[in-house]
Amino acid sequence: MKKTKTILFLYSELAAYFLSCIKVLANEEKYLIHIIHWPLNEQAPFEFDFPKQVKFYPKKKFSKTELLKIASNLNPDLIFCSGWIDKDYLKICKEFRRKIPVIVGFDNQWIGTTKQWLAVASRAFTIAPYFSHAWVPGEIQAEFALKLGFTNNRILRGFYAADFDFFHALYLKNKEQKEKEFPKRFIYVGRYIEHKGIKDLWQAFIELQNEKPSDWELWCLGVGPLKEQEVTHPKIKHFGFVQPSEMKKIIADSGVFVLPSHFEPWGVVVHEFAAAGFPLICSDKVGANSAFLKQGENGFIYHSADVEALKNALKKMTAQSKEQLLEMGEKSIEKAKLITPEKWAQTITGVLSRPEKGIS
Repeated sequence: MKKTKTILFLYSELAAYFLSCIKVLANEEKYLIHIIHWPLNEQAPFEFDFPKQVKFYPKKKFSKTELLKIASNLNPDLIFCSGWIDKDYLKICKEFRRKIPVIVGFDNQWIGTTKQWLAVASRAFTIAPYFSHAWVPGEIQAEFALKLGFTNNRILRGFYAADFDFFHALYLKNKEQKEKEFPKRFIYVGRYIEHKGIKDLWQAFIELQNEKPSDWELWCLGVGPLKEQEVTHPKIKHFGFVQPSEMKKIIADSGVFVLPSHFEPWGVVVHEFAAAGFPLICSDKVGANSAFLKQGENGFIYHSADVEALKNALKKMTAQSKEQLLEMGEKSIEKAKLITPEKWAQTITGVLSRPEKGIS
């Protein structure tokens, strides 16, 4: 019997939260971790801290044949694959499907589109030959997994996990100062693109300031096509792209997180700011609401693309007392701690520890 277990990740774009989970998994010496990954996203040029005990393979450096050879030589005990759109990855998955657990991760919400029904109809050819398990963020994605033919015992939850310890440590560090003087600043972190709803946020904030001037500000972090259209307003500040290491001061100086997306299958950033103890305002299209935001308890949910509704949510938040805002933040933390990198690692190792190998 092998003393160590080899796990192969066939990953899309690397993200800091994914690497925080990998670090936890890599801390256990009995797991050897190999990651084949897509090129880094130019619109999100993160400086990653790569775990030294993990082997990384930039996909673009290898041919299809070489990728399959890498996988064959590794002889993994488990494979994880990001979605089902990369044909090179699918070839590897099919090769190992009847031998070991092969897990597909996805965040698609079940909304019953024609495309999704076609995926359900063709599942015997597009899903079953490649994957034994599905790993999803929440229940609305689990519904899709069930329709794709995965049995409930083969559907894993908690696919996305923020670096809880990092963000919660910031909460603890800033707690005393925020209790003295709560920072009256809304913060948006995300790309400057249409479906993130950032133009709705700018409009709603400006209208609120015109109707009811206050000392609240709006801080926006990110880059993207709409960067050239960013509004100029004395109480709106644009930071551009910010590395995670530079976020500490900004998080200390801001108070309420806002994600106004028109489309957001999940949104790990919601988990991150919940862990940092922030009240939240999110549109009803944000998938992460199901785990981290309860209406009126730790923030507000409004109807996506409705600027008036967003303005009212901002207005309600500005009407909260310091004590109410702090209490909302505490409740955000309670929700955030339900999903952590440690639990993420336990999920994947749990599949390895089961007697059934997922080969049927």
